[in-house]
Amino acid sequence: MRYGYIRVSTKWQANDGNSIEAQREALSAHGVNQVYVDAYTGKKMLRPELSELLKIVQPGDTIVVCKIDRFARTISQATEIIEELLDKGVAIHILNLGLLDNTSTSTLIRNIMLAFAQFERDMIIERTQEGKAIARQKYGYKEGRPRKFREEQIKLAMRLLGEYSYKQVSMMTGIGISTLTRAKREYETQIKG
Repeated sequence: MRYGYIRVSTKWQANDGNSIEAQREALSAHGVNQVYVDAYTGKKMLRPELSELLKIVQPGDTIVVCKIDRFARTISQATEIIEELLDKGVAIHILNLGLLDNTSTSTLIRNIMLAFAQFERDMIIERTQEGKAIARQKYGYKEGRPRKFREEQIKLAMRLLGEYSYKQVSMMTGIGISTLTRAKREYETQIKG
């Protein structure tokens, strides 16, 4: 049996050839019978579809993955999974590398490619942290997503909550009930403080 594994970690990957559709198309072209898809970052060990795939593969099966960084991003994580599969008699075909095995050459190439994948991930994290540090120095910077609604809209909603239910205010303003609840809690905290 030929199984495929797909992992996407961000919504932006549709533009870089790592989208679910692009990976599925590539796997299909290589005779994959069944595909498992996870939408988690590479650093997270909790990948339910990969875990399920690892449970069901049998000796003689093949797991096909488009790129090694879709399979795992750290050398230790990938080495553990790959060696476990190879010892079990499961073949691993990385489309941009070829068929992996336990030969010294295959192990060297695998480790070099994994080192580059981990380096790339570490560089992304480093650049993100540097960008946040620069942004924190700017006046008015707030961590996290920008608020969807202006302060005036929230104040109006708080006044409306004096006469109407959360559901009614949500329908009138377009502000979700959970946002209204959170804003009301913050508003009441400010009044008490």
